[in-house]
Amino acid sequence: MLSSADSPAANSLDAASESHQMSSSLTKGLRRSGSRSTGRGASAKTAKRPVKAKAVKAKAKRAPAAKAASRKPAKLRPVKKTVSKSAAKAKKAPAKALARKAAPAKKTVVSRVKKTQKVAAARAIRAARPVPPPPPPRQPTQDESAALAAFERAHREFVRGRFAEARNQFRILLDKFSQVSEVAARSRTYLAVAESRLRTESMLPRDADSLYDRGVIELNRGEYVAAQEMFERALKREPEAAHIHYGLAATRARLGSIDLALESLQRALDLQPSLRVRAQHDHDLNPLRNDPDFDRLIFSNPA
Repeated sequence: MLSSADSPAANSLDAASESHQMSSSLTKGLRRSGSRSTGRGASAKTAKRPVKAKAVKAKAKRAPAAKAASRKPAKLRPVKKTVSKSAAKAKKAPAKALARKAAPAKKTVVSRVKKTQKVAAARAIRAARPVPPPPPPRQPTQDESAALAAFERAHREFVRGRFAEARNQFRILLDKFSQVSEVAARSRTYLAVAESRLRTESMLPRDADSLYDRGVIELNRGEYVAAQEMFERALKREPEAAHIHYGLAATRARLGSIDLALESLQRALDLQPSLRVRAQHDHDLNPLRNDPDFDRLIFSNPA
């Protein structure tokens, strides 16, 4: 037997009720989803509102700037250059300085021309004037003549190396003619030199050979006056020494005393004729080579 549950109508009713339930469940789901979406949209709208407000404010700020940019640029008035008084003075200063420099240059040129003209005129006047003759030389007094003669005698002894005698004569001269200022001043100078030489005599060697060696050293050093003194002192100890006379001749030749040098050379050759060979090549005797007496002494055959 078939039951009511097995009939097609019952089946159709069951199907309808099932479809109704399914539709109701779908509609509920859709409603729930719609409510969720609407909630989310509302929250999104509410979240976007403050951003829109900021954008509006930014647009409001940009609008005046855009308007200002759209406006035409205003015409600029030409600015007048204002130059300060100090700057103007500074500009004028170089011009004034140049003017001042130019003005003195002209003045100096004019002044130089005037000076040269004045000098030329003064020279012309001097040339036109007669030149007076020079005054006659003043004649020395009796005391001045006597002082000069005494000074010459003392100086002669000094040159010869006789310092003791020269010292004594200079002292006598100063005692007698101290009022002759020029002669007295020169005499004091020579007296001091003579006394210093005499003080050094105690330190000099005593024998002739040592004095000769000292004279050769001074001659080689170019101290010709000291060398002459040493040779003269050596000759006092040994007057017949030919080599000492020869050294004295060489020293006097260096000093320019030609006649005295020839005398010393003559004495040396008389004592030792073999010194002629040495004299032919001795450079110390070069000042004597232009004298004919030198050729006679050196190159003539000994008697």
